[in-house]
Amino acid sequence: MGGGGGGLRCCMDVHILFVFPVVTLQCKILKCNSEFWASTPSSGPKEEFCTALRAYNSCVRRTARTCRGDLAYHSAQHGIEDLMTQHNCSKEGPTTQPRARTPPPQALPLPPQPDTHVPSDGPEVCHYERSLPRHTAPPNYTHCGFFGDPHLRTFSDNFQTCKVEGAWPLIHNKYLSVQVTNTPVLPGSAATATSKLTIIFKNFQECVDQKMYHAETDELPAAFADGSKNGGERHGANTLRVVERVPGQHVEIQARYIGTTIVVRQVGRYLTFAVRMPEEVVNSVEDQENQENQDLYLCLHGCPANQRIDFRTFRGRVVESQGPGRARPGVAAHGFTYQSAMAMCKERLPVEDLYFQSCVFDLLSSGDINFTLAAYYAFEDVKMLHSNKEKHHLFERDTGMFNTASRRSSVILFMLLNLIAVSFWTELCCLCL
Repeated sequence: MGGGGGGLRCCMDVHILFVFPVVTLQCKILKCNSEFWASTPSSGPKEEFCTALRAYNSCVRRTARTCRGDLAYHSAQHGIEDLMTQHNCSKEGPTTQPRARTPPPQALPLPPQPDTHVPSDGPEVCHYERSLPRHTAPPNYTHCGFFGDPHLRTFSDNFQTCKVEGAWPLIHNKYLSVQVTNTPVLPGSAATATSKLTIIFKNFQECVDQKMYHAETDELPAAFADGSKNGGERHGANTLRVVERVPGQHVEIQARYIGTTIVVRQVGRYLTFAVRMPEEVVNSVEDQENQENQDLYLCLHGCPANQRIDFRTFRGRVVESQGPGRARPGVAAHGFTYQSAMAMCKERLPVEDLYFQSCVFDLLSSGDINFTLAAYYAFEDVKMLHSNKEKHHLFERDTGMFNTASRRSSVILFMLLNLIAVSFWTELCCLCL
């Protein structure tokens, strides 16, 4: 399995921007995208299209300073290059301010139509399980989730709570890239949540064209950025589809050609992300990428150690601060005591697993009751996407989220003690001699 030309080139370079995650709150790339698609003629002279494309390029270049860490910006850059090559457009020439197209007076707008221009079925290579060699074991599907304040469940079922403010990569492999942008929940707070999400599906053989899906707070589209709902004009285009489950709240992206399902939700003011992906696809990294860059992809390796929050320690501090004589009874900094947060989360999450603990943490750190639903839906997505029912619930004893650092410290201490012991015995033996 391998990617095609344009999309692969796009995301071969994108990994560079992940080395230093940055905040992209001022990025206006979506405005450039929408202006271009609104002004691009569906038919007409090539010169008119090239003029619109040069205007688009100028708009994108003006956003370079504020969009440098945004996947949508890098996708637009490479997309413009590909379009200019395909249509033999010169980079030099007239540009006009984009203006929205208006339909001819006699033409009435048509209602949205299903994508019926491509066959519902495609080549064998466009169906992941069918493309596998016969008599091979069924693929092992893995799951990654990202929700709340934010909490991360990696492909290896490690569960972490992280800071990760700004733009961070969740997934980056030969077939797709996912980036989130997290913003502070409250001014001056270390608590962040996802306000923007970008997914790029790279073009793949005769199956799909490169497609980008972009969502942000109060904008959860039922289509890709170009307005389409499937993978384009290739034979297997319908093996990539956007399906709107609940308008403005719940979208599912089905990528059958790579055996992948993605669920994006808006809960309250923030987004949640969940994915089911074959292990082979998870590990299909670009050949030229070095390990340093690979370690930054959160779903694969978790959050960096300096970005992790031990909410067991946080919980202990909250309980201590709300003890007798330390605060007014029943009053917490954000409206919840530990007991009231527990009671609220118990209504949706009766099992006191890590999803329940995440819910409690979020209520205490933000006071936003919508985080209760974020944890609830994250667990519902696990039940739908995770192939191992025994791993739906995770508990503190099941994961390395709390004791990774302590284990590392123990190993270092053990090695130091061994060195001291060896040194001591060496000196002792020398004295005996």
